[in-house]
Amino acid sequence: MMISSVQATLFGKASFFRQTSSLRSLTFCLHFSSSTASVSADNLSRKKWRQPVFSALELGGVKVSREDVVKDDPTNNVPDSIFSKLGLQLHRRDQHPLGILKNAIYEYFDTNYSNKFDKFDDICPIVSLKQNFDDVLVPEGHVSRSLNDTYYIDPQTVLRCHTSAHQAELLRGGHTHFLVTGDVYRRDSIDSTHYPIFHQMEGFRVFVPDEWEASGMDATSFAAVDLKKCLEGLARHLFGAVEMRWVDTYFPFTNPSFELEIYFQEKWLEVLGCGVTEQEILNRNGKPNNVAWAFGLGLERLAMVLFDIPDIRLFWSNDERFTSQFSKGQLGVKFKPFSKFPPCFKDISFWINESFTENNLCEVVRGIAGDLVEEVQLIDNFTNKKGMTSHCYRIAYRSMERSLTDDEINDLQWKVREQVESKLNVVIR
Repeated sequence: MMISSVQATLFGKASFFRQTSSLRSLTFCLHFSSSTASVSADNLSRKKWRQPVFSALELGGVKVSREDVVKDDPTNNVPDSIFSKLGLQLHRRDQHPLGILKNAIYEYFDTNYSNKFDKFDDICPIVSLKQNFDDVLVPEGHVSRSLNDTYYIDPQTVLRCHTSAHQAELLRGGHTHFLVTGDVYRRDSIDSTHYPIFHQMEGFRVFVPDEWEASGMDATSFAAVDLKKCLEGLARHLFGAVEMRWVDTYFPFTNPSFELEIYFQEKWLEVLGCGVTEQEILNRNGKPNNVAWAFGLGLERLAMVLFDIPDIRLFWSNDERFTSQFSKGQLGVKFKPFSKFPPCFKDISFWINESFTENNLCEVVRGIAGDLVEEVQLIDNFTNKKGMTSHCYRIAYRSMERSLTDDEINDLQWKVREQVESKLNVVIR
């Protein structure tokens, strides 16, 4: 199974239950206080045209005020399809594959580090631009800061792209060993391994001078050796006695930086990214005399392999034929497919403009078809003698739970054509 590393973590090149009093300000309840949810009468009147949307949180999880997320601010690009899943917290469901995997990782750290790591899995995903980018040294102008890649609530507020957005605040709060798990958000392509909402786990450990001085190693080497030992143990805990290899890489927030790959089911699989934390992060957050390591992994990425789940949309399914297959503590139970419904393919061709991006197209399609869209794939691309460029995309519609009717699919496709033309300013061919 090929799973793109785009979604894996903040550490991806191509692509953690205990709550302490010092972190209560980070929880959902206080983030969505009445003051932050207040909306002016003018704003309310401008929203009357919107069709009412009920958050999926009302099915379980933490209820979020829509006015905190979907705003009339010109930079706001959060669609209702994202709001409806915001904070659903699949990773906190003990009988869900993501919750089972999270708990298995917790078990490893509790067993090997005597409950030393503080765990946070309910921190609000609405963060500042500073938390999401500046605090982890993502440079100005980096592609991840663009409206094409990130969901903006307003010019200074985003839906977090990674759980590392909480790293600095936890350090300033006095936490030196922690695991942070949560839902993260990125505008992305549509296929079986990409979804605009997924889940990550961040690990962080700080060392004091006495620890590395006693080892006879320099601080950086000591942290790197400890990091690799920790993560090799975690890989064996999840996958068994597998062959592993370390690959040197580059991340702006760690140095040196590594990726861990395991040989699993006759192929090399990238498991996670990690490294020794850049000293500047520690200096800024009250730890100038320390050294630290950090790692990040994508839960869906690993769960799809461990549970043999073929389509990332299934994680969001409430179909009992999916949910009943998994039980608390049962890591690696192989998913038995129940959907035999065939896909239906529809093509759409148009002349693009300079502002066109594939992510914007996928947002339009997903906004209309939701989880009924399985894939959007570029199948033809040419430029004519006048310098005009045409793209042809093939859209695959398929429900994981039922057969789609011809009328239903045709209706979706006509709506897609209308919205693509009006919202993306392209000319349909």
